[in-house]
Amino acid sequence: MTSRNPIADIALLAGIIGVGLGLSPLSSGGTDMAVTLTSSAFTEGALIPKKYTCDAEDISPDLKWSGVPHEAKSVALICDDPDAPVGTWVHWVLFNIPADVTALHAGIPAEAVLKNGARHGKNDFRKLGYGGPCPPGGIHRYYFKIYALDTLLTLESGSTKAQLSAAMKGHVLAEGQLMGKYQR
Repeated sequence: MTSRNPIADIALLAGIIGVGLGLSPLSSGGTDMAVTLTSSAFTEGALIPKKYTCDAEDISPDLKWSGVPHEAKSVALICDDPDAPVGTWVHWVLFNIPADVTALHAGIPAEAVLKNGARHGKNDFRKLGYGGPCPPGGIHRYYFKIYALDTLLTLESGSTKAQLSAAMKGHVLAEGQLMGKYQR
């Protein structure tokens, strides 16, 4: 580091180390808290059953979480595949899930606004709701990522992952993830 501002050098180094340790650049700071995310359909690193893919019913798996801080105002969920040949492919964007909700049943409808007020964003299939694994070849990883937020977002239904990520910046209190795999 060759800047003339040693405080800027320290801040830059802290950011690099934080990201290297897996700390989210979206976090609002303070104590890093983890949300535990699970599914009865698959465990961490296991294969996602065909039922939840484009090769069968293509319904969302059930998800359950714990560890959302009491001060959270909402929860957001993103599912994406970093192994897609065109770059990370977004399968699901859901936000403004009420903070007191701790689970989603399988087969969440692809409605713009759910009965509990949660809003669906647009996935990379250019649709609202969940679009299951559908890899063109090889084994792919699917990351279900959950974020506890200190705010209710003002985004409209149909917002993209990029728009959601920008809106969440500085509002993440805790986060977690569950990764499953699928191969055709």
